[in-house]
Amino acid sequence: MSTSTPAATGKGFGRLLVTVYGVLAFAAVGRSAYQVLTKLEHAPVAYLLSLLAALVYVVATVALALGSRPRWRRTAWCAVAVEAAGVLSVGVLSTTHPEYFGEATVWSSFGQGYGYVPLVLPFVGLWWLWHTRPRSDDPASAPARPTEAR
Repeated sequence: MSTSTPAATGKGFGRLLVTVYGVLAFAAVGRSAYQVLTKLEHAPVAYLLSLLAALVYVVATVALALGSRPRWRRTAWCAVAVEAAGVLSVGVLSTTHPEYFGEATVWSSFGQGYGYVPLVLPFVGLWWLWHTRPRSDDPASAPARPTEAR
């Protein structure tokens, strides 16, 4: 693809990606909302991290769906990058120091409770954002060269 405008992130393969993000967002919001509202005092770190993950998934879902617009595209990059950092850091900490959490989070053990989808999804999302980026090899997107005076 060699257009100066980015491809829509919510079309083609992106539609499947947005759907997976949406399902994960729905599941994470439901689980974390229940945990925060009913038993926050048992494992506040774990439940608040799950709520944070859920909010990141919601933002990523919307941003990827609307990613043909520059502002939403930047938002998608940020949300997916935060997701990748979150699942890696919480995954490492929950494996090496499980006592910090008390209960499992969406990102605990690299998303084991969700079939490792939370571990794979941000890297697929980053790849998709990279794949659909505006290309600089398009002559139409190159800056205009000044005309020479004769």
